[in-house]
Amino acid sequence: MGKEITSDEALLKEYHTWLRLERGYSLNTVEGYEMDLEKLRTYAGEHGVDFVRMDFDALQDFIFETFKDIRSEATQARVLAGIHSWFRFLLYKDYIDQDPSELLEGPRKSKHLPTVLSLDEINRMMAAIDLSSNEGHRNRAMMEILYGSGLRVSELVNLRLSQIYLNEHYMLIDGKGSKQRLVPLSPVAEEWFGYWMQDRATWPLKPESKDTAFVNRYGRPMTRAMVFTIVRRLCSEAGITKTVSPHTLRHSFATHLLQNGADLRIIQQLLGHEDLATTEIYTHVNVQDLRNAILKCHPANQK
Repeated sequence: MGKEITSDEALLKEYHTWLRLERGYSLNTVEGYEMDLEKLRTYAGEHGVDFVRMDFDALQDFIFETFKDIRSEATQARVLAGIHSWFRFLLYKDYIDQDPSELLEGPRKSKHLPTVLSLDEINRMMAAIDLSSNEGHRNRAMMEILYGSGLRVSELVNLRLSQIYLNEHYMLIDGKGSKQRLVPLSPVAEEWFGYWMQDRATWPLKPESKDTAFVNRYGRPMTRAMVFTIVRRLCSEAGITKTVSPHTLRHSFATHLLQNGADLRIIQQLLGHEDLATTEIYTHVNVQDLRNAILKCHPANQK
């Protein structure tokens, strides 16, 4: 039956520690897993089931009911990953003797080609930034780093001044799973970051923001939602009708490097991907590139 549980609260706290310290997951991942676990806990309580001792049939019923309201395959896969993680923890810590989630299957993620901006669209977004505003240099520096270095939005808002080495032209980035990587800074990004640093010195900073690279007008760290808002506003002002997010700049960074001859494994390192297959999803070639390859290389088109 497994060892005795003192209380749900103590068990959940132990699970949190296991995810953060033993599994090395980021805080965002941990919060997602704990949010999905709370759904499982609520469901179990409503159906008179112990959320620690659930069997395979009860888990299948939970998945069926939960997925009715979730259309996104990615979200479904995340919920399932959280359930697997919870029962692996219970098994690892000897609270249960067998993992009932082992045979649970979820949707296979569809590999959709990501939205990518052209160089012209990138330039139009940069030109749409009002440099006369208080936030102008900050926004331009953020955009140049997102596009010029391929950072995730979470990596941008968590970037610290002590991780930026301007003399050596690189940044030390805390990526997913608390894994660090070195990412070069482009000369353009360095120039605009220098302008922002001059402005930042005049802004009122909260004590917790002294080492934060990018702050809001109140001197607090930027949030991901704020960066989303800035990017989408710039797209609107630049006349770009594509659905764009900060991650689109990361897609564009990788795709433009690939199209200009960069090695795929170099791009993999820059993006912080463990698996090269993940990089291949981010760095697709467009239809015109495919057509040009056929015209140039297929023997039927050779004179």
